[in-house]
Amino acid sequence: MKKVDFKDGMPYKAPLHFDCATLKLQGLEETGASKFWMGVTHFLPGGGAEYAYEDSPTEKVYIVLEGEVLVKSKTEEFLLKKMDSIFIGPNEGREIINKTNMPATMLVVVNYPEA
Repeated sequence: MKKVDFKDGMPYKAPLHFDCATLKLQGLEETGASKFWMGVTHFLPGGGAEYAYEDSPTEKVYIVLEGEVLVKSKTEEFLLKKMDSIFIGPNEGREIINKTNMPATMLVVVNYPEA
């Protein structure tokens, strides 16, 4: 077992993200987790992630801890509120936007791609 205090989360730069802060809490380098990594993203009002195309081989789970975010694919959109979650399969594109005037916090879980 390896405990990680939230204050010790490591900032990282998430590609295509804007007006947000990202922290990596669990993963290969942080705790030895070899199947997935986990982080937290704080989105400012108007913050989000540009559309990420269908070239990501990883599975993702997002859980909104505070606030709300809109997650969009090319054909659907989902409003996630506090404690709502969404699964994004391999090679599914998505966009994220915080359309509110309040910050939103999201837990992010992503598997490592197969070698």
